[in-house]
Amino acid sequence: MTKKLYWEQPYAQDFTAKVVASDGTRVELDQTLFYPRGGGVSCDTGALGGIKVVETSKEGDKILHAIGSPSSFTIGQTITGRIDWDRRHRLMRMHTAGHLLSALFYSGAKCLITGNQIDVEKSRMDFSLEVFDRSQIEDFVKEANKLITNDASVKSYFLDRSEALKIPDMVKLAEAAPPVEAQLRIVEITGIDRQADGGLHVAHLNEIGRIELLKLENKGKTNRRLYYDVANK
Repeated sequence: MTKKLYWEQPYAQDFTAKVVASDGTRVELDQTLFYPRGGGVSCDTGALGGIKVVETSKEGDKILHAIGSPSSFTIGQTITGRIDWDRRHRLMRMHTAGHLLSALFYSGAKCLITGNQIDVEKSRMDFSLEVFDRSQIEDFVKEANKLITNDASVKSYFLDRSEALKIPDMVKLAEAAPPVEAQLRIVEITGIDRQADGGLHVAHLNEIGRIELLKLENKGKTNRRLYYDVANK
């Protein structure tokens, strides 16, 4: 099992770890800061031992680092890793913005999330909404930006699964349930939202900057799609 340093130190950029396995193009470490792709969220990139990491993925309880050129890493070797911080922080901003939007869509219109893709260039959120009301959606985005200006802390912690699922509105996904694990990781925007989530987020809403609505699409009878970006104020 790879130790998830990214949960413990989401703002760290460098780390050291021991090589557990390597086939020349994919490297497994005993611990890592690299966040793997999953749940609609893009992965971290960066470097291991000076070699570029182009993709990070998860296989079971292992986190694998795909590198851009063959390495000669040996089992047990200690190497230094560095994540692409600009990419990491932008994904954190995008992800927290998505949680904020989903909270407002849920509280304001009882929308559930039907899909998402958190990425660097732009992100999208699919949601169930009976009537495709563009002005209502634009109002939710405006409200989100007001909350960002007002600021609130964002924190993560673990709860027993049974306890977490007793909390009203913990799950805002239409067709997915939290992992079947004894403990769930909770991401909480203080006073605004709580969701079971394994991703990385900024520590304060004002780090998001500003949410920009890029495009709206009608994807079916009740399914809508919103593309958004985050920008500095």
